[in-house]
Amino acid sequence: MTPPRTIDVLLARYADSHRNPTNERIHFVCVPVIVFTLLGILWSIHPLAAVAACAAALWYYLRLSRPFALGMLALALAMLAVLALLPPLAVLPLSIAVFVVAWIGQFIGHQIEGKKPSFLDDLRFLLIGPLFVLGFLYRRFNLAY
Repeated sequence: MTPPRTIDVLLARYADSHRNPTNERIHFVCVPVIVFTLLGILWSIHPLAAVAACAAALWYYLRLSRPFALGMLALALAMLAVLALLPPLAVLPLSIAVFVVAWIGQFIGHQIEGKKPSFLDDLRFLLIGPLFVLGFLYRRFNLAY
């Protein structure tokens, strides 16, 4: 019998604290928003800082799953394109405000769930959250990851 892939183990562990349907819906909205606003904060420092963060995350994703890395690449490019279109002076205040609101949503979701966020046990789960959301889309469209 083949041992489970690292990505499958990580997604299963992440899913353990994301079983409540309301918490899942909150995460499906808030996780992509947090990624976008974090990139916005980095973009306001310098666009290359946002690109470097994407590259580092994509390297990690590539080690876990090529299909997930490709999906995250598409999402990262779309997010960076939107940031490039926004008025530069609006990026930082908008990103910080929405970042805070999205994290409040996440913690409300975990209050509903009755379990602490996964990243409190393992910081890797900050990078697994977006894959959890993307995994839902992959399963919905019958795409392997």
